[in-house]
Amino acid sequence: MTEQLRAQRGLYFEEFSEGMELETRGRTISESDIVNFAGLSGDFNPMHVDETYARTTQFGRRVAHGLLGLSIASGLAYQMGFLDGTVIAFTGLEWKFRAPVFIGDTVRVQVKVIKLREMKAAGGGFVTFDVKLLNQDGTVTQKGEWTILVASRPESTEAAG
Repeated sequence: MTEQLRAQRGLYFEEFSEGMELETRGRTISESDIVNFAGLSGDFNPMHVDETYARTTQFGRRVAHGLLGLSIASGLAYQMGFLDGTVIAFTGLEWKFRAPVFIGDTVRVQVKVIKLREMKAAGGGFVTFDVKLLNQDGTVTQKGEWTILVASRPESTEAAG
C-alpha cells in the first residue's frame, strides 16, 4: 500500500518516502497554449500551428508540442505545493512521448516517489519521481522519471536552557 503525498507546502527531503503518490488537478490545453509556446520556443512546426497541414498528418489535426506537455506537467506538479521553497535544483529527467495531446484535452499528472538518495554535502537529497501525464481518458501521453535535489529540514536553532 502506498502513502498518499500530502498537498502541503514545501516538503523537505526527510519528509519524502518511497511510494508516496499524488495526482494533480486537470488543465485543459488551449490553442493559445500552443501559439504562445511556439512563439516562446521558436518551434513553428506546421503540425502544431497549421490546421490545414495538420489535417494531412497521421493525427488529422494539430497536436501540442511534446515539450509543452512536459512543461505543463512540471507546472501542475509544482502547483501542488510539495516542492514550494524546498527545491534546490531539477537535476535530470528521462522522458517518453507516448500519445498526442490535442487542443481541448484535459491533462493531469500522477507522481510517485521511487527513489531517495541523501546528499548531505549538497544540503539535502535526490528524490526521483515516476511521473505520468494523462489525458481525460486516462491515456498516458507522456511519462518518465524526474530527479530533483530537495533541501534537508533546517536544524533547530533553539538554545538549550
